[in-house]
Amino acid sequence: MDNLSDALEKLKIASTDSATDSVESCLDCLLKALANNSTEASMKIHEMGVLPLFPTLLHPQSSCTPKVANIIAEVAKNEFMRSPCVEAGLIPPLVQLLSSTDQEVLLQTGRALGNICYDSHEGRSAVDLAGGAQIVAEHIKSLSQNTEPENEKLLTVFCGMLMNYSNDNDSLQAQLINMGVIPTLVKLLGIHSHNTALTEMCLIAFGNLAELESSKEQFASTNIAEELVHLFQKQMEHEKKEMIFEVLAPLAENDVIKLQLVEAGLVECLLDVVAQTVDGEREEDIAQLKTASDLMVLLLLGDESMQKLFEGGKGSVFQRVLSWIPSHNHQLQLAGALAIANFARNDGNCIHMVDTGIVQKLLELLDRHVEEGNVTVQHAALSALRNLAIPVVNKSKMLSAGVADVVLKFLQSEMPPVQFKLLGTLRMLIDTQAEAADHLGTNGKLVERLVEWCEAKDHAGVMGESNRLLSALIRHSKSKEVVRTVIQGGGVKHLVTMATSEHMIMQNEALVALGLIAALDLEPLHKEVQSLAFINIVSKLRAHENKTVSHQASLTEQRLTAQS
Repeated sequence: MDNLSDALEKLKIASTDSATDSVESCLDCLLKALANNSTEASMKIHEMGVLPLFPTLLHPQSSCTPKVANIIAEVAKNEFMRSPCVEAGLIPPLVQLLSSTDQEVLLQTGRALGNICYDSHEGRSAVDLAGGAQIVAEHIKSLSQNTEPENEKLLTVFCGMLMNYSNDNDSLQAQLINMGVIPTLVKLLGIHSHNTALTEMCLIAFGNLAELESSKEQFASTNIAEELVHLFQKQMEHEKKEMIFEVLAPLAENDVIKLQLVEAGLVECLLDVVAQTVDGEREEDIAQLKTASDLMVLLLLGDESMQKLFEGGKGSVFQRVLSWIPSHNHQLQLAGALAIANFARNDGNCIHMVDTGIVQKLLELLDRHVEEGNVTVQHAALSALRNLAIPVVNKSKMLSAGVADVVLKFLQSEMPPVQFKLLGTLRMLIDTQAEAADHLGTNGKLVERLVEWCEAKDHAGVMGESNRLLSALIRHSKSKEVVRTVIQGGGVKHLVTMATSEHMIMQNEALVALGLIAALDLEPLHKEVQSLAFINIVSKLRAHENKTVSHQASLTEQRLTAQS
């Protein structure tokens, strides 16, 4: 370190009388000290006030320039040195050096700027102010076709610099997107896919930029889907696949890109990953299985990509996903059930799936998860059944298959997401199905649980669905026995409250149910009517701006007053 102190003293003197030779040997000494102990040497450089000498040494014409830039790059690897580098005024001269034609100068300057920007707000602001990112982006664009090793090294440094510049900073990422960096980087990935370091740098940059919504349109206008799938197919290592997954997940949130990924053959890659990892015990196998199956489900969230993979129910992808449901692996069961729920987004698909026996597979899956079951699997399987029950022609088939009985096994669940889907499934099943509504509506245990959930103030979804199911049991059964069960279970007061809900559909459903109660069974109802004063509520609703609600209120009021 004494040598270093001498060198720093000499440098102070030499830099003023521009004696190039002695400056060079001082710089060599500095580089040696930094290589030996970066932290200690950096502190010494800082303490002795050498940083402010560097701007004068960073001369485009000077032979010392690459070494000075290299020293700055090494010094800025230490977090505590980044702000001092900015304060010493190093950014403007470094940015000016970006217009040099010397490869070594560009390389060391790119490194220096990239390291100063790493996790440093001051560094980024200074580079932003000096317009550094724009120049680097233009360099990348003009150098992108050149595949010589030296040039690829420079491209890697420049990409790294832009990444450090914009990482975790929305406004700087948006700035890069507006500069048109995305199409350039996608081209790089295609041309330099043989170069691991550069490819990785592009992937990390994509991962950063893909988080921004505004990037998705730009990505969609490139051939990113093909490039990523092509790259994925070549990868053998877990880490590399994970890197590509991290870019694919945010990109696949965009429906246009979903379709592009499906067309580029991503699904086949994902199915291969699942097949290779399903029986794996290693942590990385479990992680890959989850990532691949989750991504598969995400691709099915797009209407076009989903329909393309369904292929009228004949698609090999659809068949493979079906085989996940009876799997012994919870992650696959979950993904399989979610995939069915996503395929079940239009009547045609739902009808085809019910006709080909999918309901039985889902019921068997649910049966495996009744006792101490996996809540996410329960939730997913119920979601799939709920969606499948939407087309009218499916309801009676699903009821005959015993769906209601299996669903009722989950009445004891304390998990609101499961409660919510259970209620939705039953409500869909009994819609227009009088016999089923009658059967369920006279089930005292069910009605009791519904009345309990109608008071679940912490879970608005569960509360709303319970009220709606209570009303649906009466509306679709039009049965005295059901009305009696609901009255005895204490359900009427909830229907009265529901009539004042802010959702018009719910108001209307409640009024129809109350009207039916009035028409069907007034013997035990007198007490309820008097104690709840719900004629007042009903008559107030006559003035509702929605015609359906006001008309229904009048009908219900006539029925109630006629009988009282």
